[in-house]
Amino acid sequence: MAASDRLIEAALAARGNAHAPFSNFKVGAAVEDADGRLFTGCNVENATFGLTLCAERVAVFKAVSEGARKFTRVAVAADTDSLTPPCGACRQILWEFCGDVELVLTNLHGKTETLRLKDLFPRPFDASFL
Repeated sequence: MAASDRLIEAALAARGNAHAPFSNFKVGAAVEDADGRLFTGCNVENATFGLTLCAERVAVFKAVSEGARKFTRVAVAADTDSLTPPCGACRQILWEFCGDVELVLTNLHGKTETLRLKDLFPRPFDASFL
């Protein structure tokens, strides 16, 4: 299996663990570190919504908590006809922890799109402004 397929499959599998009882909008994500390790996450909703975590942030935080520091690619999987990009908060977290990584968007029907994070986040705020 090609590396990108492995990343997509991991994101799709993680989506199956999503806890989305309020929106029923299930998302899975996978991040790949520089050593080729994959870390996955799914969205986890909370009744207050403000405490909900998106799949991308769960995957990044999980990777960081396991010692990963350099990332090469991210995949996001959702059951939508139009491929779903990361929300604003996730874009910020992805930028700070992953930089201008390759981002693969996918759905349950095999549709994919690959772009760079900078394409979605052209003027990011990061530590260089502090």
